[in-house]
Amino acid sequence: MILTTTSQIDGKPVQEYKGVVHGETIVGANIFKDLMASVRDVFGGRSGAYEAELKKARELALSELAEEAKKLGANAVIGIDLDYEVIGQSMLMVTATGTAVRV
Repeated sequence: MILTTTSQIDGKPVQEYKGVVHGETIVGANIFKDLMASVRDVFGGRSGAYEAELKKARELALSELAEEAKKLGANAVIGIDLDYEVIGQSMLMVTATGTAVRV
């Protein structure tokens, strides 16, 4: 499955449009991670715990998007858009949307 943010894939013309597909995931960080992130905010540095959660959420959303596209008979998703939202104090929602196509 080819996943891309571009509207076309070089050398692979779109043969058929299958429709809009999406994938969403919501992940939460636990209180220990929140505490450690607060400490890093005060003293500087990157929050590895939150970066790992963000990466996991993004990968899950893209995986869900690819599965939905596969069910439609697509072999690629073009024009992917990723959106990130914070829900409450420690929940992160990642949404991936794109157009499923056959190339």
